[in-house]
Amino acid sequence: MRAELRGAVRAAVAAGMGMVLLAGCGSGLYDVDLPGGADLGDNPFHVTADFKDVLDLVPQSAVKVNDVTVGKVDGIELAPDGRSAQVSMLVNRSVKLSGTALARLRQSSVLGEKFVELADPDSGVASGSLTDGATIPLERTNRNPEIEEVFGALSLLLNGGGVGQLQQITREMNAALGGNSGDIKALLTNLNTFAGGLDQHKAEITRALDALDRLSASLGQRKDQIAQLLDGLGPGIQVLSDQRAQFVDMLKSLDGLSDVAVDVVTRSKDNFVADLKALEPTLRKLNEAGKNLPQAMELLFTFPFPDGAMNAIKGDYLNVYLNYRSSTSAQAQPSSAQLPLPPADGAQGGNG
Repeated sequence: MRAELRGAVRAAVAAGMGMVLLAGCGSGLYDVDLPGGADLGDNPFHVTADFKDVLDLVPQSAVKVNDVTVGKVDGIELAPDGRSAQVSMLVNRSVKLSGTALARLRQSSVLGEKFVELADPDSGVASGSLTDGATIPLERTNRNPEIEEVFGALSLLLNGGGVGQLQQITREMNAALGGNSGDIKALLTNLNTFAGGLDQHKAEITRALDALDRLSASLGQRKDQIAQLLDGLGPGIQVLSDQRAQFVDMLKSLDGLSDVAVDVVTRSKDNFVADLKALEPTLRKLNEAGKNLPQAMELLFTFPFPDGAMNAIKGDYLNVYLNYRSSTSAQAQPSSAQLPLPPADGAQGGNG
């Protein structure tokens, strides 16, 4: 066992010396294929991907599809725009990817090596196929955050930011809720009752929203008429604006009139109340008269005969003799007078 171990060490040292010799002859260590690398096959195809940042990705890094190594990074160089990196990859020709394939920079573990992952889009319809010489643009590439970036963000949170704010928020909430548990429970109960009421009336709320939607649709169909109406309001509003001074004067005059009316009512209040009290006996008697008053009004036009007697009289007038005594003479002298009476109803003419 020890002999085998010593042999392996000697072989590794020899391989290392060979690499150094090759480097001294003008070849770089990146050009040396690593043992256990990807099987590229006899005719691999070439793919280029543009990244905003490749971090510490190096040539000879693995290219994987579904965690299976299918190629290697052939080279890394600055893009012509000077703001992105171009990663050249050799991929086994047996790999089948769509023309809209994605390239992601991944890490095998927290402190592990970087590699490039190729995959079809997570959503959407893939089109075409990834062929030799294809380029994956910036919008279809990304990378995972570095462990240094995660620790930096965590340091910002712990040293100057959110933790202290969370502590302050917790302290203020404790101060606000301390000793108010009864009120908080009542508030939660009211909120529960309110939410239950909304749930019970959700059908009505839905109908109201549907009606509002129909109203909006109706208004939308009549937007031309509404626009014409609003345009027609303009001249009327302009007239009101032009006559603003007259409206102000009218309102001031109405204010003065109201003051005068209030003064008149105030001064005549006692007299008005007295008049109403004086009318009270008359109104009471009229109320007691009841239906007798209309019947008496009927007799007024046929006095001294009622309507029943007039139907029996034929003619257009009557001769009536009245005896009266003068109040100024010493002795009353009998006299007579002939007074015409109005015609009876249904009279045909003639003398009675």
